[in-house]
Amino acid sequence: MNRKQSTALIIQTIKAKKVTYQALADAIGKSLVWTTLALHGQATMDDAEAAKIGEILSLDQEAINLLKEIPLRGSLEQIPPTDPTQYRFYELLIVYGSTLKAVINEKFGDGIMSAIDFTMDIDRVEHQNGDRVKITMEGKFLPFKKY
Repeated sequence: MNRKQSTALIIQTIKAKKVTYQALADAIGKSLVWTTLALHGQATMDDAEAAKIGEILSLDQEAINLLKEIPLRGSLEQIPPTDPTQYRFYELLIVYGSTLKAVINEKFGDGIMSAIDFTMDIDRVEHQNGDRVKITMEGKFLPFKKY
C-alpha cells in the first residue's frame, strides 16, 4: 500500500465509522484543519498521533506507518479543479491573486506568506441571508533574500 491508497482507505473508514474530523482532531490535540490535512495525506503525523488515529479507526500497522511518512504534497488531481468548492478557491485566486500580492508587498515588502509556518481556521458564521464560511489564514512573512 502507498500513501495515496492509505489516504483513500482512511477517508473511507472515517465515513464508514461516522467519525468526524473534529472528533479525531480532539483525540490527538490538534486543530481541525491540520488533522484533516494529515488524514488527507498532506501532512506528517508523529508516532503518538498516528497510533491514536490508528486505534480509533482500527487501522493496520502499515496504514499507521504511512500517516508518519513525509507526503508528496499537492492534493488537486487537475487544474482547474472540477469540484465546485475547490474551483471557487481557484476562482478566488484568479480574481484576487494580484490584489493579495500587492497588499502583502505594500504592507511587508518584497516577499511571500509562508504555507509552511502557517495556520488556518474555518468557522461557521450565522447570517440572516444564509450562513457564511469564515476562513482565517495566518502565515509567516518570508522576505526574498538578496545574495
